[in-house]
Amino acid sequence: MRDALAARDISSVYRLLRKHGISQRQIAAMTGQSQSEVSEILKGRQVMAYDVLARIADGLRVPRGFMGLAYDEATAVQVVGAADDQQAEEDESVKRRKFLAHAAQVTMGAAVFGPSSEAWAASPARTPAPGRIGMTDVRQVEAATRALRALDYQYGGGFCRDAVVAQLSWGQQMLQASGGELVKSRLYVALADLHSLAGWTSFDTGLFDSARNHFANALDLAKQGENHPLVANVLYRMGRVYLHQEAADDALKLFQLGQIAAQESGSELAVAVLCANEAWAYAMMENDVQAVKLLGRAKDEFARADLANAESWVRFFNETDVHAMVGTVHTVLAQKVDVRHTKYAIPALTRAVDAYGDDMARSKTFNLSALATNHLLEGDIDHGAKVGGKALDSAEGLKSVRVKDRMEPLREEAERRRNNPDARDLAERINAIFAA
Repeated sequence: MRDALAARDISSVYRLLRKHGISQRQIAAMTGQSQSEVSEILKGRQVMAYDVLARIADGLRVPRGFMGLAYDEATAVQVVGAADDQQAEEDESVKRRKFLAHAAQVTMGAAVFGPSSEAWAASPARTPAPGRIGMTDVRQVEAATRALRALDYQYGGGFCRDAVVAQLSWGQQMLQASGGELVKSRLYVALADLHSLAGWTSFDTGLFDSARNHFANALDLAKQGENHPLVANVLYRMGRVYLHQEAADDALKLFQLGQIAAQESGSELAVAVLCANEAWAYAMMENDVQAVKLLGRAKDEFARADLANAESWVRFFNETDVHAMVGTVHTVLAQKVDVRHTKYAIPALTRAVDAYGDDMARSKTFNLSALATNHLLEGDIDHGAKVGGKALDSAEGLKSVRVKDRMEPLREEAERRRNNPDARDLAERINAIFAA
């Protein structure tokens, strides 16, 4: 058991508990997980997120040091973000529902999906901030956010998340400073965007509770700043967290709320982003008709969008990202519905991969992995293994938990073809990275 804990091999930990008479229901109750999550872990699903590992350690009354998680409470708050005991113990589905209720309140002014959400955790740590602020102070926050977002795109959230949180703890104090009405309104939006980046980098490092807290704060601030495109963008990003957790139904609800805000903003580009991600959710739900329909609408809205005057937080969605989303949606459909979707996925992903530069290394890695998966699905194992190797090369140096998760379909397809030496070599190389 000590060896399994030291390796953070939670599958082995749970299997040992089962061997000694502890039921799945008891494990779920102790660790605050659903029985389905426990079952998936028993079947081999890896647990990477710090907050989940810590909750498991605490629930099983295991000293965190046995899992290499030991540090003091103040550091834990800085890294993970403050969260009360009730939140830490709640089942993930309950947390998702609470966030959805909060999102509905912000977007529509009413608690449509449940009771009013509680106050969300504030950022820790304080650094002196000016007593009175002007537009120059706000521009500094905006410039820092742009620079940190560029680092996230290039190297992953693990490279810059602490810097984002530190910048946020300083910027948050500016809300208490005096300033003109226009300055304060722009500050709300700037801090909302910074909270959104903190949420995204938290997500990229597997800190899902922290991500949810930051996105909730981002929603509130974006609403105060009366910026509908940013509200839509925050809802899109939180929806992506739920897609990553394979909670497609909850993700779709957030995308649909985001669509309301996007349409109110009049931003065709924001509408296109939400349509593309709704298509992804429908693909995961194996609804190919709706997925393809929404991809078509995403392309139409993008064609009408005023790219030159788009706001910064939605400008990332360019022609390359349209191809990437088309390829991603058809990849999911090829896996879940009909392998013939590879004929749409491969050209779209190829165009995206060719267009991504070094400044978008994470996105390029994701798309190379999906492209290799499609080639394996088509039976072109030699080329699929070659592209898969490029995906692994591109992943080197990235500090992103999501890279492993997004490569899981490729690993599964390579494992299914282990009788082929190229596929076997690819599977073994991926497994070596997963084990690291």
